[in-house]
Amino acid sequence: MYVALIAKDKPGALEVRKANRDAHVAYLKETGVVQAGPFLDSNGDMCGSLVILDMESIEDAQKWAENDPYAKAGLFESVDLQLWNRVIG
Repeated sequence: MYVALIAKDKPGALEVRKANRDAHVAYLKETGVVQAGPFLDSNGDMCGSLVILDMESIEDAQKWAENDPYAKAGLFESVDLQLWNRVIG
């Protein structure tokens, strides 16, 4: 099943994001990620994440989210997991 992870960064946390980006991208490449990319603010700076996961269950998606280096670094203000149905792509 596909699960969309929608995360918003804590205000002022761009340096935390940058410091953990390499580990986060490596984690994306090693796990069940279908698509991923950052949200951008009006200045073009990264301010959140959209990750589409292919997991067996929502619980597996939750475990994935908890092990994300960004989450471990305390980057996110909020994380929402939503079942998602791919129609195009």
